[in-house]
Amino acid sequence: MSPKAFMSSVLENVLYIQAGLGVLANMFLLFFYSFTILGHRPKPMDLMSSQLTFIHIMMLLTGADFWLTDIFESLNIENYIKCKATFYIHRVLRSLSICITCLLSVFQAVTISPRSSLLANFKHKLKKYMIYAFLCIWSLNLSFHSNLIFYVGGFTNVSETNQMKVTESCVVFPMNYIIRGLFFTVTTSRDVFLVAVMLTTSAYMVIILFRHQRQCKHLHSISHLRASPEKKATQTILLLVFFFVVIYWVDFIMSSTSFLVWMYDPVVLTIQKFVMNAYPTITPLVHISSDKRIINLLKILQLKCY
Repeated sequence: MSPKAFMSSVLENVLYIQAGLGVLANMFLLFFYSFTILGHRPKPMDLMSSQLTFIHIMMLLTGADFWLTDIFESLNIENYIKCKATFYIHRVLRSLSICITCLLSVFQAVTISPRSSLLANFKHKLKKYMIYAFLCIWSLNLSFHSNLIFYVGGFTNVSETNQMKVTESCVVFPMNYIIRGLFFTVTTSRDVFLVAVMLTTSAYMVIILFRHQRQCKHLHSISHLRASPEKKATQTILLLVFFFVVIYWVDFIMSSTSFLVWMYDPVVLTIQKFVMNAYPTITPLVHISSDKRIINLLKILQLKCY
């Protein structure tokens, strides 16, 4: 086995371990949000977090590509259909992840905004139109990536220098330079806009938290010095946005380079998958470690075990 093949094999094993950890953490979080939503009046934050958790479970499963392959093979489905479905599903889920994360950031910024600010007028409107926002996000992303179905297919033994492999068995067919540039520009512009919105709302939340902390220093009551649930939720969202922005730009540079250079490298592809799966793996761990309800539940379970 060549050093490159050995490195690729090691990285794939690490990728499976990462995906397994992420799926388990997200499954736990999804069950928790499901019981919370069914048992009580659902909060908008719980509804968004449960959707994000479900999206991340699907991202990890399709990104690792170990369950769709078995399903398609058991159903005797052709390889080109498997490639089209897997590529399309993963692209849609990736877009949904950035949209829901952006919506979380905007919602939290509006939630903690002071009454004197302009954003305070949108607090009740956000809760009212939350379902419409979800329907709009899902509809736009499902339709936006539908054209990818025509440019992805199964790998054949025919030597085609203008085809780029995206996995061992799937390729992206050659695109017109205008279509490729247009699709790249539209996708990049959308992602940059959403990331800019996240950074803007994050900066706004940091300013509000700083002002609140400075005001609390002038108070002598201990109750005011304790971290409120809103403050903890805001810190969680800020941490998630920070992780997302860092991971997004690393993934963007790697994927853009491969897309523009039109080059396939199994080691680079595996590293790119590892980077893409980092955010779905980190997100549930951040939620679990910062949500007081989950921490109390884990403490109760621990006491019952002893």
